[in-house]
Amino acid sequence: MNCETCQLKELVLEPTEIRDVLRCILHTIFFHRTLSLVRPKDVDCDFLEITYVQCGLPELEKEVDEKIDQFIAWVEKHPNRRSQVCLSFFDEKSKNPGWFVNKTERIYWEQWFINLHVMSPKRYSKSNSSKRLTDIGGNALEETSSRRAALESSINEVLFQIINFANEKKDHIPAIPDRIFNHEIMIPR
Repeated sequence: MNCETCQLKELVLEPTEIRDVLRCILHTIFFHRTLSLVRPKDVDCDFLEITYVQCGLPELEKEVDEKIDQFIAWVEKHPNRRSQVCLSFFDEKSKNPGWFVNKTERIYWEQWFINLHVMSPKRYSKSNSSKRLTDIGGNALEETSSRRAALESSINEVLFQIINFANEKKDHIPAIPDRIFNHEIMIPR
């Protein structure tokens, strides 16, 4: 079985945006790869003007949030670094079944690579001149606003990339009963 891979466009973001961005992307992928009956739930991002769909499965939401927490902890130890989160779907097959040994082998059939460049927010120094501070503060707000708009645009591109890949690449998906696929979310270590 071939493993299809999708390298998503790199997103440049700040630490405060990690949770919104990863929830949006991971839940969008899960929604497009879940064959079981779900109760779709529209979710608005906290810091971004983006709405996405979750499967409405509490155990999946909990798993995604736990992995995001682990990724945020990693980012705190490794600031200003490029990184990758990988969501893999797999099937399990018994490998050399025997009387006392029942080893299983994971056969990956799809991997999604979420490429992120988490940047620390720019620090604006205080000056003796309140006029300069006001100018810097105004520029900072304008810069933050334009940077966030660019991030939203990039996320929309990534969401379309996910939808296109999910719609075009279906032949490699194994026939599995009505349930969510085996999966794992891998973060940097």
